[in-house]
Amino acid sequence: MAQAMAVTKPVRRAAEAVDGLSEFSTQELYREILNRLGEDATRDGLLATPGRVEKSMAFLTKGYDQNPTQILRGAMFDVDYDEMVIVKDIEMFSLCEHHMLPFFGKVHVAYIPNGKVIGLSKIPRLVEVFARRLQVQERMTRQIADAIQEAIEPQGVGVVIEARHLCMMMRGIEKQNSSTVTSAMVGCFRQKETRTEFLSLVRQPGTGTL
Repeated sequence: MAQAMAVTKPVRRAAEAVDGLSEFSTQELYREILNRLGEDATRDGLLATPGRVEKSMAFLTKGYDQNPTQILRGAMFDVDYDEMVIVKDIEMFSLCEHHMLPFFGKVHVAYIPNGKVIGLSKIPRLVEVFARRLQVQERMTRQIADAIQEAIEPQGVGVVIEARHLCMMMRGIEKQNSSTVTSAMVGCFRQKETRTEFLSLVRQPGTGTL
């Protein structure tokens, strides 16, 4: 019981602190942040900044209001096809939840159908849903794979994300050329042969033709 109390007390204090700020608008809070950074929030260049930041953050986190399952199930089709489907080089931009700095890169998604396929445009939309949230790359990789697995129950799903993180490039260790690669393999993609085929196809350069 003592341990439980130690865990819940900080949570309660945090909630009380948030309640104390609820009377202020989002723009007022951003204006206060500008002042605390040592800026003059009333100067010409910053007068409209709180409003712009509010709109920007609403866009960059709009994924919280979107349902990935509904997006996928809105375009599912019965097919007699059981070979690998790959959508690769999907551009991705997200915000690191630790520093709220951008990370960006490419997402490669593959699955082997089990009677159903997803409309191809829905896979980039799925990536967008999870990218438009405060994220860590490892979790987002798994979320994409699990969403596809849940929606159409394929034989397997593979997801690879290659990204560069500004929290490493702009601050901290300031390494400009480092990148992070994460993968999630579900079902038959855990088998060496299937995983190797997927990774080999991902590495192939595009032909430049449709």
